[in-house]
Amino acid sequence: MRIALGQINTVIGDFSGNSDKIIDFARRARGTGADLILFPELSICGYPPRDLVERSSFVEGNWQAAETIARETQGISVICGLVTQANSGTGKSVLNSAALLRDGKIAFVQSKRLLPTYDVFDEMRNFAPADHQELFTAADRKVALTICEDAWNDKHFWDRRLYGIDPVEDLIRAGGQVLLNISASPFYLHKRELRRDMLATIAKNYHVPVAMVNQIGGNDSLVFDGSSFALSPNGEVIAQAKSFEEDLVWFDTESLKGEIHPGNDDVVASAYSALVLGTRDYVHKCGFRRAVLGLSGGIDSALTACIAVDALGKENVIGVGMPGPYSSQGSIDDAAELARNLGIRFEMVPIGGMFEAYTQALGPVFAGRAADVTEENLQARIRGSLLMAISNKFGSLLLTTGNKSELGVGYCTLYGDMCGGLAVISDVPKTLVYELSNYVNTRSPLIPRSTIDKPPSAELRPDQKDSDSLPDYDVLDHILEDYVEENRAPEEIAAAHGYGPDLVRKVACLVDKSEYKRQQAAPGLKISEKAFGFGRRYPIAAKVEVCEKGSS
Repeated sequence: MRIALGQINTVIGDFSGNSDKIIDFARRARGTGADLILFPELSICGYPPRDLVERSSFVEGNWQAAETIARETQGISVICGLVTQANSGTGKSVLNSAALLRDGKIAFVQSKRLLPTYDVFDEMRNFAPADHQELFTAADRKVALTICEDAWNDKHFWDRRLYGIDPVEDLIRAGGQVLLNISASPFYLHKRELRRDMLATIAKNYHVPVAMVNQIGGNDSLVFDGSSFALSPNGEVIAQAKSFEEDLVWFDTESLKGEIHPGNDDVVASAYSALVLGTRDYVHKCGFRRAVLGLSGGIDSALTACIAVDALGKENVIGVGMPGPYSSQGSIDDAAELARNLGIRFEMVPIGGMFEAYTQALGPVFAGRAADVTEENLQARIRGSLLMAISNKFGSLLLTTGNKSELGVGYCTLYGDMCGGLAVISDVPKTLVYELSNYVNTRSPLIPRSTIDKPPSAELRPDQKDSDSLPDYDVLDHILEDYVEENRAPEEIAAAHGYGPDLVRKVACLVDKSEYKRQQAAPGLKISEKAFGFGRRYPIAAKVEVCEKGSS
Protein backbone atom coordinates (compact mmCIF):
# COMPACT_ATOMS: atom_id res chain seq x y z
CA MET A 1 0.00 0.00 0.00
CA ARG A 2 1.39 3.37 -1.01
CA ILE A 3 0.47 6.06 1.51
CA ALA A 4 0.93 9.80 0.98
CA LEU A 5 1.33 12.44 3.66
CA GLY A 6 -0.42 15.71 2.80
CA GLN A 7 1.26 18.34 4.94
CA ILE A 8 -0.89 21.45 4.56
CA ASN A 9 -1.39 24.90 6.08
CA THR A 10 -5.01 25.42 7.06
CA VAL A 11 -7.01 28.46 8.14
CA ILE A 12 -9.38 28.02 11.08
CA GLY A 13 -12.98 28.16 9.89
CA ASP A 14 -12.12 28.32 6.18
CA PHE A 15 -13.98 25.16 5.16
CA SER A 16 -13.92 25.90 1.43
CA GLY A 17 -10.27 26.93 1.32
CA ASN A 18 -9.14 23.99 3.44
CA SER A 19 -11.28 21.60 1.37
CA ASP A 20 -9.86 22.89 -1.90
CA LYS A 21 -6.36 22.29 -0.57
CA ILE A 22 -7.21 18.76 0.58
CA ILE A 23 -8.80 17.93 -2.77
CA ASP A 24 -5.80 19.31 -4.67
CA PHE A 25 -3.25 17.38 -2.62
CA ALA A 26 -5.35 14.20 -2.84
CA ARG A 27 -5.50 14.42 -6.63
CA ARG A 28 -1.76 15.03 -6.80
CA ALA A 29 -1.16 12.00 -4.57
CA ARG A 30 -3.46 9.89 -6.73
CA GLY A 31 -1.33 10.88 -9.70
CA THR A 32 1.75 9.40 -7.99
CA GLY A 33 -0.01 6.06 -7.49
CA ALA A 34 -0.90 6.53 -3.83
CA ASP A 35 -3.74 4.37 -2.46
CA LEU A 36 -4.31 6.51 0.62
CA ILE A 37 -3.43 10.03 1.74
CA LEU A 38 -3.33 11.40 5.28
CA PHE A 39 -4.06 14.98 6.26
CA PRO A 40 -3.48 16.64 9.65
CA GLU A 41 -5.68 16.76 12.73
CA LEU A 42 -8.85 18.85 12.25
CA SER A 43 -7.59 19.75 8.78
CA ILE A 44 -11.06 20.51 7.46
CA CYS A 45 -11.85 23.15 10.08
CA GLY A 46 -8.33 24.15 11.18
CA TYR A 47 -6.57 23.63 14.50
CA PRO A 48 -7.13 24.77 17.19
CA PRO A 49 -10.76 25.82 16.69
CA ARG A 50 -11.33 26.37 20.43
CA ASP A 51 -14.82 27.58 21.31
CA LEU A 52 -15.89 27.81 17.66
CA VAL A 53 -16.88 24.15 18.03
CA GLU A 54 -19.74 25.31 20.27
CA ARG A 55 -21.44 26.81 17.21
CA SER A 56 -23.71 24.29 15.51
CA SER A 57 -23.15 26.00 12.15
CA PHE A 58 -19.40 25.41 12.50
CA VAL A 59 -19.85 21.70 13.18
CA GLU A 60 -22.37 21.29 10.38
CA GLY A 61 -20.20 23.26 7.96
CA ASN A 62 -17.17 21.08 8.50
CA TRP A 63 -19.23 17.88 8.07
CA GLN A 64 -20.64 19.15 4.79
CA ALA A 65 -17.10 19.96 3.68
CA ALA A 66 -16.07 16.36 4.43
CA GLU A 67 -18.90 15.09 2.22
CA THR A 68 -17.76 17.40 -0.58
CA ILE A 69 -14.17 16.21 -0.29
CA ALA A 70 -15.34 12.59 -0.43
CA ARG A 71 -17.21 13.22 -3.68
CA GLU A 72 -14.27 15.05 -5.27
CA THR A 73 -11.50 12.57 -4.38
CA GLN A 74 -12.72 9.26 -5.74
CA GLY A 75 -9.94 6.96 -6.84
CA ILE A 76 -7.92 7.51 -3.67
CA SER A 77 -8.82 7.03 -0.02
CA VAL A 78 -8.48 10.14 2.14
CA ILE A 79 -8.06 10.49 5.90
CA CYS A 80 -8.61 13.99 7.26
CA GLY A 81 -9.50 15.57 10.58
CA LEU A 82 -12.85 17.12 11.45
CA VAL A 83 -15.26 17.84 14.28
CA THR A 84 -18.14 15.38 14.73
CA GLN A 85 -21.20 15.24 16.92
CA ALA A 86 -20.79 13.43 20.25
CA ASN A 87 -23.30 11.14 21.87
CA SER A 88 -21.91 11.04 25.38
CA GLY A 89 -22.84 11.91 28.91
CA THR A 90 -19.91 14.29 29.43
CA GLY A 91 -21.78 17.42 28.48
CA LYS A 92 -19.44 18.01 25.54
CA SER A 93 -21.28 18.05 22.25
CA VAL A 94 -18.45 17.26 19.85
CA LEU A 95 -15.53 14.92 19.22
CA ASN A 96 -12.13 15.50 17.67
CA SER A 97 -12.29 12.97 14.85
CA ALA A 98 -10.67 11.56 11.74
CA ALA A 99 -12.74 10.48 8.75
CA LEU A 100 -11.84 7.90 6.13
CA LEU A 101 -13.28 9.09 2.82
CA ARG A 102 -13.56 6.29 0.28
CA ASP A 103 -15.60 5.70 -2.86
CA GLY A 104 -17.30 9.06 -2.62
CA LYS A 105 -18.56 8.77 0.94
CA ILE A 106 -17.54 8.96 4.59
CA ALA A 107 -16.73 5.29 5.18
CA PHE A 108 -15.26 5.31 8.70
CA VAL A 109 -14.84 7.73 11.60
CA GLN A 110 -12.32 7.43 14.41
CA SER A 111 -12.31 9.83 17.36
CA LYS A 112 -9.59 10.95 19.73
CA ARG A 113 -9.36 9.27 23.13
CA LEU A 114 -6.61 11.28 24.85
CA LEU A 115 -7.42 14.97 25.20
CA PRO A 116 -4.46 17.05 26.43
CA THR A 117 -4.99 19.73 29.06
CA TYR A 118 -1.44 20.98 29.61
CA ASP A 119 0.65 23.86 28.25
CA VAL A 120 -1.25 25.38 25.30
CA PHE A 121 -3.77 22.53 25.11
CA ASP A 122 -7.25 22.65 26.64
CA GLU A 123 -9.11 20.05 24.60
CA MET A 124 -11.17 18.75 27.53
CA ARG A 125 -12.85 22.16 27.48
CA ASN A 126 -14.21 21.57 23.99
CA PHE A 127 -14.30 17.86 23.21
CA ALA A 128 -15.64 14.64 24.63
CA PRO A 129 -13.13 11.76 24.64
CA ALA A 130 -13.90 8.71 22.54
CA ASP A 131 -14.66 5.65 24.67
CA HIS A 132 -13.16 3.21 22.17
CA GLN A 133 -11.39 2.97 18.82
CA GLU A 134 -11.45 0.43 16.01
CA LEU A 135 -9.29 -0.74 13.14
CA PHE A 136 -10.16 -0.27 9.49
CA THR A 137 -8.98 -2.28 6.51
CA ALA A 138 -7.07 -0.94 3.52
CA ALA A 139 -5.29 -3.05 0.88
CA ASP A 140 -5.87 -6.13 3.03
CA ARG A 141 -3.99 -4.51 5.91
CA LYS A 142 -5.53 -3.77 9.29
CA VAL A 143 -4.81 -0.11 9.98
CA ALA A 144 -4.61 1.56 13.40
CA LEU A 145 -5.63 5.22 13.11
CA THR A 146 -4.79 7.62 15.94
CA ILE A 147 -5.04 11.38 16.43
CA CYS A 148 -2.04 13.29 17.79
CA GLU A 149 -2.05 12.81 21.61
CA ASP A 150 -3.29 9.24 21.22
CA ALA A 151 0.31 8.32 20.33
CA TRP A 152 1.91 10.25 23.21
CA ASN A 153 1.43 7.79 26.06
CA ASP A 154 3.80 4.90 25.29
CA LYS A 155 5.04 3.18 28.44
CA HIS A 156 8.30 2.23 26.74
CA PHE A 157 9.19 5.89 26.10
CA TRP A 158 7.75 8.00 28.92
CA ASP A 159 8.97 7.59 32.48
CA ARG A 160 5.77 9.15 33.76
CA ARG A 161 2.63 8.81 31.68
CA LEU A 162 -0.29 11.25 31.80
CA TYR A 163 -3.06 8.76 31.03
CA GLY A 164 -4.17 5.36 32.25
CA ILE A 165 -4.87 4.06 28.75
CA ASP A 166 -2.73 3.73 25.63
CA PRO A 167 -4.73 3.80 22.39
CA VAL A 168 -1.74 2.60 20.36
CA GLU A 169 -1.27 -0.47 22.53
CA ASP A 170 -4.99 -1.28 22.36
CA LEU A 171 -5.14 -0.97 18.57
CA ILE A 172 -2.00 -3.01 17.96
CA ARG A 173 -3.22 -5.73 20.32
CA ALA A 174 -6.46 -5.78 18.30
CA GLY A 175 -4.43 -6.68 15.23
CA GLY A 176 -3.23 -3.39 13.79
CA GLN A 177 -0.50 -3.87 11.19
CA VAL A 178 0.17 -0.23 10.29
CA LEU A 179 -0.02 2.75 12.67
CA LEU A 180 -1.15 6.10 11.25
CA ASN A 181 -1.23 9.31 13.25
CA ILE A 182 -2.73 12.62 12.11
CA SER A 183 -1.41 15.53 14.17
CA ALA A 184 -1.47 19.23 14.86
CA SER A 185 1.68 19.23 16.98
CA PRO A 186 3.00 22.74 17.67
CA PHE A 187 6.66 23.50 17.20
CA TYR A 188 9.18 24.23 19.89
CA LEU A 189 12.93 23.88 19.80
CA HIS A 190 14.05 20.23 19.74
CA LYS A 191 10.48 18.90 19.45
CA ARG A 192 11.06 17.37 16.02
CA GLU A 193 13.69 15.08 17.49
CA LEU A 194 11.34 14.21 20.36
CA ARG A 195 8.56 13.18 17.96
CA ARG A 196 10.86 11.00 15.90
CA ASP A 197 12.37 9.28 18.94
CA MET A 198 8.96 8.69 20.51
CA LEU A 199 7.36 7.20 17.40
CA ALA A 200 10.50 5.20 16.60
CA THR A 201 10.15 3.56 20.01
CA ILE A 202 6.57 2.59 19.11
CA ALA A 203 7.60 1.25 15.69
CA LYS A 204 10.40 -0.89 17.13
CA ASN A 205 8.40 -2.15 20.10
CA TYR A 206 5.37 -3.22 18.06
CA HIS A 207 7.25 -4.05 14.82
CA VAL A 208 4.92 -2.04 12.58
CA PRO A 209 5.38 0.82 10.10
CA VAL A 210 4.43 4.16 11.66
CA ALA A 211 3.48 7.39 9.88
CA MET A 212 2.68 10.84 11.26
CA VAL A 213 1.38 13.76 9.23
CA ASN A 214 1.61 17.14 10.94
CA GLN A 215 0.16 20.47 9.87
CA ILE A 216 2.31 23.49 9.13
CA GLY A 217 1.64 27.18 9.54
CA GLY A 218 0.92 29.71 12.23
CA ASN A 219 -2.38 30.00 14.06
CA ASP A 220 -2.32 32.81 16.62
CA SER A 221 0.61 32.11 18.98
CA LEU A 222 1.20 28.57 17.76
CA VAL A 223 3.57 27.65 14.95
CA PHE A 224 3.35 24.21 13.34
CA ASP A 225 6.46 22.95 11.60
CA GLY A 226 5.11 20.02 9.61
CA SER A 227 8.16 17.70 9.51
CA SER A 228 5.85 14.77 8.73
CA PHE A 229 7.53 11.38 8.42
CA ALA A 230 7.14 7.62 8.14
CA LEU A 231 9.18 4.95 9.92
CA SER A 232 9.97 1.33 9.15
CA PRO A 233 9.28 -1.35 11.81
CA ASN A 234 12.88 -0.95 12.99
CA GLY A 235 12.42 2.79 13.52
CA GLU A 236 14.31 4.04 10.46
CA VAL A 237 12.98 7.10 8.62
CA ILE A 238 11.67 6.00 5.22
CA ALA A 239 9.80 9.19 4.30
CA GLN A 240 10.33 12.76 5.41
CA ALA A 241 8.54 15.99 4.51
CA LYS A 242 10.06 19.44 4.69
CA SER A 243 9.83 21.65 7.75
CA PHE A 244 7.90 24.94 7.71
CA GLU A 245 6.58 24.35 4.18
CA GLU A 246 3.60 22.61 2.67
CA ASP A 247 4.72 19.29 1.23
CA LEU A 248 3.59 15.97 -0.17
CA VAL A 249 5.58 12.76 0.28
CA TRP A 250 4.76 9.06 0.01
CA PHE A 251 5.97 5.73 1.36
CA ASP A 252 5.21 2.08 0.65
CA THR A 253 4.23 -0.26 3.49
CA GLU A 254 5.61 -3.32 1.67
CA SER A 255 8.93 -2.18 0.20
CA LEU A 256 9.47 0.27 3.09
CA LYS A 257 10.71 2.86 0.61
CA GLY A 258 9.60 6.45 0.37
CA GLU A 259 10.42 10.05 -0.43
CA ILE A 260 12.81 11.93 1.81
CA HIS A 261 12.86 15.67 1.30
CA PRO A 262 15.80 17.61 2.72
CA GLY A 263 15.32 19.53 5.95
CA ASN A 264 17.41 21.59 8.34
CA ASP A 265 17.75 20.43 11.93
CA ASP A 266 19.94 23.37 12.98
CA VAL A 267 18.35 24.84 16.10
CA VAL A 268 18.94 28.51 15.30
CA ALA A 269 17.88 28.16 11.67
CA SER A 270 14.72 26.34 12.78
CA ALA A 271 13.89 29.05 15.29
CA TYR A 272 14.24 31.70 12.61
CA SER A 273 12.09 29.75 10.13
CA ALA A 274 9.40 29.33 12.79
CA LEU A 275 9.34 33.06 13.53
CA VAL A 276 9.11 33.96 9.85
CA LEU A 277 6.29 31.48 9.23
CA GLY A 278 4.42 32.53 12.37
CA THR A 279 4.68 36.21 11.48
CA ARG A 280 3.59 35.69 7.87
CA ASP A 281 0.55 33.63 8.80
CA TYR A 282 -0.52 35.84 11.70
CA VAL A 283 -0.40 38.97 9.55
CA HIS A 284 -2.10 37.41 6.53
CA LYS A 285 -4.68 35.29 8.37
CA CYS A 286 -5.72 38.38 10.36
CA GLY A 287 -6.41 40.20 7.10
CA PHE A 288 -3.33 42.46 6.90
CA ARG A 289 -0.70 42.72 4.17
CA ARG A 290 1.72 45.18 5.73
CA ALA A 291 3.48 45.67 9.07
CA VAL A 292 5.08 48.59 10.89
CA LEU A 293 7.62 48.60 13.70
CA GLY A 294 9.86 50.98 15.56
CA LEU A 295 13.56 50.88 14.74
CA SER A 296 15.66 52.02 17.67
CA GLY A 297 19.04 50.98 16.36
CA GLY A 298 19.04 48.13 18.88
CA ILE A 299 19.37 44.44 18.18
CA ASP A 300 15.79 43.44 19.08
CA SER A 301 14.11 45.77 16.59
CA ALA A 302 16.76 44.89 13.98
CA LEU A 303 16.03 41.16 14.27
CA THR A 304 12.28 41.76 14.22
CA ALA A 305 12.60 43.85 11.06
CA CYS A 306 14.57 41.09 9.32
CA ILE A 307 11.91 38.54 10.25
CA ALA A 308 9.17 40.87 9.00
CA VAL A 309 10.89 41.39 5.65
CA ASP A 310 11.41 37.66 5.14
CA ALA A 311 7.78 37.04 6.11
CA LEU A 312 6.05 39.82 4.18
CA GLY A 313 8.47 41.26 1.65
CA LYS A 314 10.40 44.52 1.96
CA GLU A 315 7.67 46.47 0.18
CA ASN A 316 5.24 45.62 2.97
CA VAL A 317 7.31 46.72 5.99
CA ILE A 318 7.59 50.26 7.40
CA GLY A 319 10.32 51.11 9.88
CA VAL A 320 10.00 54.15 12.11
CA GLY A 321 12.89 55.84 13.91
CA MET A 322 11.80 57.92 16.91
CA PRO A 323 14.93 59.41 18.48
CA GLY A 324 14.45 60.99 21.88
CA PRO A 325 16.53 63.22 24.14
CA TYR A 326 18.83 60.34 25.14
CA SER A 327 19.15 58.51 21.82
CA SER A 328 22.75 58.18 20.71
CA GLN A 329 23.80 59.23 17.24
CA GLY A 330 25.17 55.73 16.76
CA SER A 331 21.73 54.19 17.35
CA ILE A 332 20.07 56.68 15.01
CA ASP A 333 22.60 55.86 12.29
CA ASP A 334 22.24 52.10 12.90
CA ALA A 335 18.46 52.26 12.45
CA ALA A 336 18.80 54.14 9.18
CA GLU A 337 21.51 51.78 7.90
CA LEU A 338 19.40 48.72 8.74
CA ALA A 339 16.44 50.18 6.83
CA ARG A 340 18.67 50.83 3.82
CA ASN A 341 20.10 47.32 3.95
CA LEU A 342 16.61 45.82 4.08
CA GLY A 343 15.24 48.15 1.43
CA ILE A 344 12.20 49.09 3.52
CA ARG A 345 10.39 52.39 3.84
CA PHE A 346 11.88 54.36 6.73
CA GLU A 347 10.33 57.33 8.50
CA MET A 348 12.03 59.48 11.13
CA VAL A 349 9.75 61.06 13.76
CA PRO A 350 11.77 62.68 16.59
CA ILE A 351 10.00 62.75 19.95
CA GLY A 352 12.11 65.39 21.75
CA GLY A 353 9.58 68.17 21.32
CA MET A 354 6.65 65.96 22.30
CA PHE A 355 8.49 64.72 25.38
CA GLU A 356 9.23 68.30 26.41
CA ALA A 357 5.56 69.25 25.95
CA TYR A 358 4.47 66.35 28.12
CA THR A 359 6.92 67.16 30.89
CA GLN A 360 5.89 70.82 30.85
CA ALA A 361 2.22 69.89 31.05
CA LEU A 362 2.90 67.53 33.96
CA GLY A 363 5.30 69.94 35.67
CA PRO A 364 2.78 71.41 38.12
CA VAL A 365 1.51 67.94 39.04
CA PHE A 366 5.04 66.55 39.54
CA ALA A 367 6.38 69.63 41.35
CA GLY A 368 8.99 68.76 43.95
CA ARG A 369 9.53 65.23 42.64
CA ALA A 370 12.74 64.11 40.99
CA ALA A 371 12.78 62.52 37.56
CA ASP A 372 12.57 58.72 37.71
CA VAL A 373 11.18 55.79 35.73
CA THR A 374 8.04 57.85 35.08
CA GLU A 375 9.86 59.99 32.55
CA GLU A 376 11.47 56.92 31.00
CA ASN A 377 8.09 55.26 30.53
CA LEU A 378 6.67 58.48 29.13
CA GLN A 379 9.13 58.35 26.23
CA ALA A 380 8.11 54.75 25.50
CA ARG A 381 4.42 55.69 25.58
CA ILE A 382 4.93 58.58 23.19
CA ARG A 383 6.59 56.17 20.78
CA GLY A 384 3.79 53.65 21.23
CA SER A 385 1.17 56.28 20.37
CA LEU A 386 3.06 57.34 17.26
CA LEU A 387 3.42 53.77 16.03
CA MET A 388 -0.28 53.05 16.63
CA ALA A 389 -1.16 56.20 14.65
CA ILE A 390 0.98 55.04 11.72
CA SER A 391 -0.52 51.57 12.03
CA ASN A 392 -4.03 53.01 11.80
CA LYS A 393 -3.27 55.43 8.98
CA PHE A 394 -1.61 52.87 6.70
CA GLY A 395 -3.59 49.77 7.68
CA SER A 396 -0.44 48.03 8.90
CA LEU A 397 -0.15 45.63 11.81
CA LEU A 398 2.16 46.96 14.51
CA LEU A 399 4.86 44.48 15.54
CA THR A 400 6.34 44.77 19.02
CA THR A 401 10.03 44.10 19.43
CA GLY A 402 10.52 43.05 23.08
CA ASN A 403 12.31 39.77 23.81
CA LYS A 404 11.53 37.04 26.37
CA SER A 405 14.21 38.16 28.83
CA GLU A 406 12.75 41.67 29.04
CA LEU A 407 9.17 40.47 29.19
CA GLY A 408 10.10 37.97 31.87
CA VAL A 409 11.35 40.58 34.34
CA GLY A 410 8.99 43.37 33.30
CA TYR A 411 11.69 45.42 31.54
CA CYS A 412 9.03 46.85 29.22
CA THR A 413 6.39 49.56 29.32
CA LEU A 414 2.65 49.02 29.24
CA TYR A 415 1.05 51.12 26.48
CA GLY A 416 4.56 51.95 25.29
CA ASP A 417 6.92 49.47 23.68
CA MET A 418 4.31 46.78 24.45
CA CYS A 419 1.81 48.38 22.02
CA GLY A 420 1.12 46.20 19.02
CA GLY A 421 -0.75 43.34 17.43
CA LEU A 422 1.98 40.68 17.46
CA ALA A 423 4.98 40.21 19.76
CA VAL A 424 7.29 38.54 17.25
CA ILE A 425 10.25 37.68 19.52
CA SER A 426 8.53 37.56 22.91
CA ASP A 427 9.56 33.89 23.28
CA VAL A 428 13.17 34.55 22.24
CA PRO A 429 15.64 35.03 25.12
CA LYS A 430 18.17 37.81 24.63
CA THR A 431 21.04 35.37 24.18
CA LEU A 432 19.12 33.69 21.34
CA VAL A 433 18.41 37.14 19.86
CA TYR A 434 22.15 37.50 19.35
CA GLU A 435 22.45 34.02 17.84
CA LEU A 436 19.57 34.70 15.45
CA SER A 437 21.02 38.07 14.46
CA ASN A 438 24.36 36.50 13.66
CA TYR A 439 22.53 33.81 11.69
CA VAL A 440 20.77 36.50 9.65
CA ASN A 441 24.11 38.07 8.83
CA THR A 442 25.60 34.76 7.67
CA ARG A 443 23.03 34.78 4.88
CA SER A 444 23.40 38.49 4.10
CA PRO A 445 25.06 41.24 6.18
CA LEU A 446 21.89 43.16 6.96
CA ILE A 447 22.23 44.05 10.65
CA PRO A 448 24.97 46.62 11.28
CA ARG A 449 27.88 45.16 13.22
CA SER A 450 27.71 48.04 15.68
CA THR A 451 24.12 47.07 16.52
CA ILE A 452 25.29 43.61 17.56
CA ASP A 453 28.46 44.71 19.34
CA LYS A 454 27.25 47.65 21.45
CA PRO A 455 26.00 47.08 25.02
CA PRO A 456 22.19 46.84 25.03
CA SER A 457 20.39 49.94 26.27
CA ALA A 458 16.88 51.35 26.25
CA GLU A 459 18.42 54.85 25.98
CA LEU A 460 15.76 56.43 28.17
CA ARG A 461 18.20 58.27 30.47
CA PRO A 462 21.81 59.45 30.13
CA ASP A 463 24.38 56.65 29.61
CA GLN A 464 21.79 53.96 30.42
CA LYS A 465 22.72 50.29 30.04
CA ASP A 466 20.50 47.22 30.56
CA SER A 467 23.18 45.93 32.95
CA ASP A 468 22.39 48.85 35.30
CA SER A 469 19.12 47.12 36.21
CA LEU A 470 19.55 43.50 35.15
CA PRO A 471 22.16 40.74 35.46
CA ASP A 472 24.19 39.97 32.35
CA TYR A 473 21.89 38.30 29.87
CA ASP A 474 23.74 34.99 29.83
CA VAL A 475 23.09 34.78 33.59
CA LEU A 476 19.55 36.14 33.42
CA ASP A 477 18.53 33.72 30.66
CA HIS A 478 19.78 30.70 32.61
CA ILE A 479 17.73 31.81 35.61
CA LEU A 480 14.62 32.49 33.52
CA GLU A 481 14.84 29.17 31.72
CA ASP A 482 15.05 27.26 34.99
CA TYR A 483 12.38 29.32 36.77
CA VAL A 484 9.86 29.77 33.93
CA GLU A 485 10.31 26.65 31.80
CA GLU A 486 11.47 24.13 34.40
CA ASN A 487 9.61 25.52 37.46
CA ARG A 488 12.71 25.13 39.62
CA ALA A 489 12.91 26.89 42.99
CA PRO A 490 15.31 29.86 43.35
CA GLU A 491 17.47 28.00 45.86
CA GLU A 492 17.79 25.06 43.49
CA ILE A 493 18.71 27.36 40.59
CA ALA A 494 21.34 29.15 42.65
CA ALA A 495 22.95 25.89 43.73
CA ALA A 496 22.92 24.44 40.20
CA HIS A 497 24.66 27.41 38.58
CA GLY A 498 26.66 28.84 41.46
CA TYR A 499 24.70 32.10 41.43
CA GLY A 500 24.05 34.12 44.55
CA PRO A 501 20.72 33.16 46.15
CA ASP A 502 19.71 36.80 46.53
CA LEU A 503 20.25 37.43 42.82
CA VAL A 504 18.11 34.47 41.81
CA ARG A 505 15.35 35.45 44.25
CA LYS A 506 15.41 39.01 42.87
CA VAL A 507 14.93 37.75 39.32
CA ALA A 508 12.20 35.33 40.38
CA CYS A 509 10.42 38.14 42.22
CA LEU A 510 10.57 40.34 39.11
CA VAL A 511 9.05 37.50 37.07
CA ASP A 512 6.18 37.01 39.49
CA LYS A 513 5.46 40.72 39.94
CA SER A 514 5.37 41.29 36.16
CA GLU A 515 2.52 38.89 35.49
CA TYR A 516 0.06 41.77 35.17
CA LYS A 517 2.08 43.19 32.29
CA ARG A 518 2.40 39.92 30.40
CA GLN A 519 -1.32 39.26 30.52
CA GLN A 520 -1.84 42.56 28.68
CA ALA A 521 0.84 41.89 26.08
CA ALA A 522 0.22 41.23 22.39
CA PRO A 523 0.09 37.57 21.35
CA GLY A 524 3.58 36.18 20.90
CA LEU A 525 4.96 33.39 18.73
CA LYS A 526 5.75 30.27 20.75
CA ILE A 527 9.08 28.59 19.98
CA SER A 528 10.07 27.29 23.43
CA GLU A 529 8.57 24.54 25.53
CA LYS A 530 7.05 27.12 27.88
CA ALA A 531 6.24 30.55 26.47
CA PHE A 532 4.57 33.47 28.20
CA GLY A 533 0.95 33.42 27.11
CA PHE A 534 -2.04 31.12 27.41
CA GLY A 535 0.21 28.09 27.95
CA ARG A 536 1.48 29.58 31.24
CA ARG A 537 -1.41 30.43 33.54
CA TYR A 538 -0.50 32.25 36.72
CA PRO A 539 -2.69 34.55 38.83
CA ILE A 540 -1.99 38.27 38.99
CA ALA A 541 -3.45 39.02 42.41
CA ALA A 542 -1.50 36.58 44.55
CA LYS A 543 0.85 36.57 47.52
CA VAL A 544 4.19 35.72 45.97
CA GLU A 545 6.24 33.52 48.27
CA VAL A 546 9.60 34.24 46.72
CA CYS A 547 9.05 38.00 47.06
CA GLU A 548 7.92 37.61 50.66
CA LYS A 549 11.33 36.14 51.48
CA GLY A 550 12.93 39.32 50.22
CA SER A 551 16.14 39.94 48.35
CA SER A 552 18.99 42.36 48.66
